[in-house]
Amino acid sequence: MATTQTGSKAAGNSTASPLTNSPVTERASEAAHHAVDAMAGKAATAEDTLRRTAASSKATIDQKQEELKMQMQGSYERSKQFAQENPLAAAGIAFAAGMLVSALLRRGN
Repeated sequence: MATTQTGSKAAGNSTASPLTNSPVTERASEAAHHAVDAMAGKAATAEDTLRRTAASSKATIDQKQEELKMQMQGSYERSKQFAQENPLAAAGIAFAAGMLVSALLRRGN
C-alpha cells in the first residue's frame, strides 16, 4: 500500500518543478552558482593582472632592446674607427681570430 501512495504522489506532482520539491538540490545549485560567480571574479582579476604585467614586461623589453641596439652601434663605430686608424693591427686581430675559430671547428669534428 505504501508503494501505491508513493506512486500516486509522484504522479500528482508531475507538473511541479523538480527543484521546488528538492530543497537540498536547490541549495546545492545555488551554492554552485555562487562558487562559479566567485571563481569568475577571481579569474577576471587574475587576467587583468596578467595583462598589465605583460604590457609592463613588453615595455621593459622594448627599452632594454633599444639600449642594447645603441650599445651595439657604439661598439661597431669604435671597431670601425680602430680599424681605420690601425689597419695592420686590425688585420692581425682578424687573422688570429680566424685561426682560433678554425682550430676550434677542427677539434669539434
